Amino acid sequence: MPPLIGISCSVDDEEKRLKLNSSYLQGIEEAGGVPVLLAGKEETARAVVARVDGVLLSGGVDVDPRYFGEEPHQALGEVSPARDAFELALAKEALRLGVPVFGICRGAQVMAVAGGGSLYQDLPSQRAQSMQHYQRGPRSWQSHAVSVVERTRLAAICGGQAELRVNSFHHQAVRSLPPGWVTAATAPDGVIEAFEDPGHPYWLAVQWHPEALYPQDSAARALFFAFVQFAQEVSSHAR
Repeated sequence: MPPLIGISCSVDDEEKRLKLNSSYLQGIEEAGGVPVLLAGKEETARAVVARVDGVLLSGGVDVDPRYFGEEPHQALGEVSPARDAFELALAKEALRLGVPVFGICRGAQVMAVAGGGSLYQDLPSQRAQSMQHYQRGPRSWQSHAVSVVERTRLAAICGGQAELRVNSFHHQAVRSLPPGWVTAATAPDGVIEAFEDPGHPYWLAVQWHPEALYPQDSAARALFFAFVQFAQEVSSHAR
């Protein structure tokens, strides 16, 4: 059976709706997975993680800085309390159980915080001489380069490419990673663009949006296919 991949989505508390760009589903489906949208209360996260073969944490609004021990910066953007609580619980449970997780943009930030890392709340004001990380162009435009770290899972997935061109839509970013985790890619200004936990079966996050580069970009396709394939292998072994 194809692996069941849970995808987190935005929660609109005012309209009582869940929202997700369809490109996330396309990436999972074309890689051979079956996508299902995830949302709920914090206490349901354990049951959700136990029923899927992998979790994709998608992009979205800012992560509340209370989760990494800070007060709100004046440039902090919109936050979603319900989404923060649910996704952080998802990530922590997936860490505990060894369930494969792939994080994209906000999803990467959630993963870092779930493990005990911290974030820049606003790159332009908190990090001197940072480059433009929220591009002024189409989502499919690859606005800047990232350097891929050798001998990482990301490097293997991308066929050993030393540099990738990526898109960029964020003003928060990972400031510090938990002990034992490794940086897998950086922007020209040194901002962490991807990271991994070598002690976890599959824990990979990227700061860019490969779903918006899919399917024309080979590295974006490879990221989805590698994640779904690993989830498939884990699911097959479990059966």
